[in-house]
Amino acid sequence: MNPADDTQLSYARTLDWAAKLGFLLLLATFAIYLTGLLSPHVPLEDLPRYWSLPASHYLKAAQVPTGWAWLWELHHGDFLNFGPIAILAAVAIWGYLGVGYKFFRQGEMVMGIIVILEIMVLTLAASGIFQMGGH
Repeated sequence: MNPADDTQLSYARTLDWAAKLGFLLLLATFAIYLTGLLSPHVPLEDLPRYWSLPASHYLKAAQVPTGWAWLWELHHGDFLNFGPIAILAAVAIWGYLGVGYKFFRQGEMVMGIIVILEIMVLTLAASGIFQMGGH
């Protein structure tokens, strides 16, 4: 097996594992929401009031935090699923971490540095530090 194939397979295995973990966690957090083990931020009976509102009005009316503030709302059943969604969004970064480690271990410094730069770009994009576009 050539080294490129090994690196690609390692990346693919990481993506597969992390995606399955994220999916299982989504199922678990949805079950927690359905059972009511954790009370929701927005009570289920109030949701019909908000369905017809534009997103910005809904967020304000229901006092739903935006950005990374969801981290402090994980004690609510309707926010708990944001954790697995964040895991799924970070799957590529997890894969790059493994690939970067392999590159450095094999002495491929340029490729390792490129992977580190890619991780930095993805992390900065996810952080919300740079606000681009019309949203």
